[in-house]
Amino acid sequence: MKKIVLTGDRPTGPLHLGHYVGSLLNRVEMQEIHKQYVMIADIQALTDNFEDPMKVRRNIFEVVKDYISVGIDPSKTTIFLQSQIKEIAELTVFYMNLVTLGRLERNPTVKTEMKQKGFGDSIPVGFLCYPVSQAADITVVKAEIVPVGEDQLPMIEQTNEIVRKFNRLYNTECLKEAEAVLGKAKRLVGIDGAEKAGKSLGNAIFLSDDSDIVKSKVFSMYTDPNHLKVSDPGNIEGNVVFAYLDIFHNDKEEVEALKAHYQKGGLGDVAIKQILYKSLEKLLAPIREKRASVQDVDIYEIIGHGITETRKVTEHTIDEVKDAMSIMKW
Repeated sequence: MKKIVLTGDRPTGPLHLGHYVGSLLNRVEMQEIHKQYVMIADIQALTDNFEDPMKVRRNIFEVVKDYISVGIDPSKTTIFLQSQIKEIAELTVFYMNLVTLGRLERNPTVKTEMKQKGFGDSIPVGFLCYPVSQAADITVVKAEIVPVGEDQLPMIEQTNEIVRKFNRLYNTECLKEAEAVLGKAKRLVGIDGAEKAGKSLGNAIFLSDDSDIVKSKVFSMYTDPNHLKVSDPGNIEGNVVFAYLDIFHNDKEEVEALKAHYQKGGLGDVAIKQILYKSLEKLLAPIREKRASVQDVDIYEIIGHGITETRKVTEHTIDEVKDAMSIMKW
């Protein structure tokens, strides 16, 4: 039998190469062998964008265009909006009783993102409870596989903690644990050398970037600050261009030869950036072309169908959960 896959994105901006290698490639492959749901997490996006809900609404369309452009097929993958599945909100409320404040504060993903966003002591409760909401997202469709980037592994771990506690407390097996599946790259570094490329960090190459923007970003990439002359030996450790070449350049033997040449001296930063730019254009040009062909009317139809199909599953899940909890029905 096909396993159930659930993954998704917050619609806070267009998707980038980090998403591509971290999750999108896995989704394209998994839709061929599993039953896959892709959730656009518009409610979760509001946890730190509550003052600008139109930003979230606009980016729903951008995210779906990115999905279609990389090969996610709506006839094989069910794409739905989180806000339209009321059972997710119900499960979130139930799960909040199973998680302590201290456990949420210790979640490494939450700690990192709170630091990035500069909340300080003014942490929105909705943001802090993000792992609980994500557990509801995953379990409401009984997902068994969740493709993620490495930074999201603690979220899956917390989901499974909630599942085990729920099943133990209520003597049931109605909820399933999920397995995290990592993407092609553990984590794509930012073009500025930061540990992670991110939408909000301004250090990513987006799938929707045109050729000139891609070139500009590649040529602004962090390399080796001590590699001042072409003849100087260069360092490939921490060199963003080589980190991207490792992932996106098809000829791995050539990459190794470039590394050796760079370390020996005689290979300039401009030359390696030009090679990377051509590799990225080879990848992004067809994605860009397909993306431009997706119309808003197509997106309305895709999401509408996905919501209808998802509700058939989530209504059944919430009935099982309420039965296990002895919640009365009228």
